[in-house]
Amino acid sequence: MGPHVRYTRTDDGVDIAYWAIGQGPIVVQGPLMPFSHIEMEWQIAQLRTWYERLAAASTVVRYDGRGNGLSGRIAADVSLDAHVRDLAAVVEAVGPEPATVVGVFHSGPAAIAFAARHPERVSALVLWCTYAAAEDYWTAAQAEGLRGLRRTDYELFLKTAAHELFGWSEGAPAEAFAGLMRRAADPDEADRLIAATRDVDVSALLGDVRCPTLVVHRRGLLWLDVSLSRRLAAGIPGARFVMVEGSSPLPGAEDVEGAAAAIEGFLGRAPTHTPDRPGGAVRTILFTDVVGHTAMMSALGDAAGREVLRRHEEITREELAAHHGREVKTLGDGFMASFASVVDAVKCSIALQRRFAVEETIRVRVGLQAGEPIEEEGDLFGAAVILASRIAAHAAAGEILVGSAVRELAAGKGFSFVDRGEFSAKGFEGPVRVWEVAWRG
Repeated sequence: MGPHVRYTRTDDGVDIAYWAIGQGPIVVQGPLMPFSHIEMEWQIAQLRTWYERLAAASTVVRYDGRGNGLSGRIAADVSLDAHVRDLAAVVEAVGPEPATVVGVFHSGPAAIAFAARHPERVSALVLWCTYAAAEDYWTAAQAEGLRGLRRTDYELFLKTAAHELFGWSEGAPAEAFAGLMRRAADPDEADRLIAATRDVDVSALLGDVRCPTLVVHRRGLLWLDVSLSRRLAAGIPGARFVMVEGSSPLPGAEDVEGAAAAIEGFLGRAPTHTPDRPGGAVRTILFTDVVGHTAMMSALGDAAGREVLRRHEEITREELAAHHGREVKTLGDGFMASFASVVDAVKCSIALQRRFAVEETIRVRVGLQAGEPIEEEGDLFGAAVILASRIAAHAAAGEILVGSAVRELAAGKGFSFVDRGEFSAKGFEGPVRVWEVAWRG
């Protein structure tokens, strides 16, 4: 038994089906147009897990757009403005409070347009593997290849597209999604909906989006070039950009935990099953620091120096999202982050140093310590936090230093540690012993 399906009506008279699960601030996720069916989605374990995982910290709302699934199948207008009407009707139906809107793939432009036109109804915007100008997407060989297959052999297209979404090794979920696609829209309507996307371009609206925005791209996605996601992030004032693992434009396929962590970290929410409690929960605290920041800014100038820092922020946020880390705060030339898993924290540190090693102008030091910090209004305090900061400051460029607690918790987990001896940490009695994580090679 899935969630209770409700209906709302757009201002041009189209009935839109939706459901809602969970508690907390509202998150409305758009459809994977033109193959959306909110009832059948719930029968696919991976997709159900995604919605349940996201609902651990939010009220999650999913709807079928016009021409799809359980919504009105006959709609004269399937333009961008029509899809904005669908989203507007759902947001209005679920309550008066502003909602976080998640635009997925072809539903991304409608989410952008809605956020730009109705800023009072959108608290935050998440753009997941999407684009501003459709003509840029349709230049991809995979897009045109699937389009041709859809016209010549529809059944083979359904199976191919479903396996592209879930992975070629995934038999049952891919077959189930092919069945969903078959029932979500008939071939002619699917063609009409897809054809209507080809002229969509919301590039001119990007500068009008004023809510906090997260742009997410799957690292292995072939259907959409990463440059289109970067262009979105560059065009929306203050937008964050992160890369997460996988190759599917569906957030519910592949690495569900990484996808959820990226969104929860951006929204500043923690799932109810892994909270940052005020004491009693062991967390691993990570600090990063750009070495030689002042000299770099002096040598490069403000504009070029800021570009280097922006690249540092981009890489750090990508790896935090990929390793389930929560960004606590930025420190100008560094980050403070928190992890529920010490293994994830060390792996994230190694990934960061490997990526910064190939950057010409960025050298970073990393410090880690584990303990039971105190949380107040999203920030973390306590001895573990202070010591992690002191350990980071003791590291040299390109190094990862960890305290005794991290070394002990990570023992036997496949990492190599080198004893770096003791140092005096301000505010702590007695010397502090640290170990270096051997990440090169």
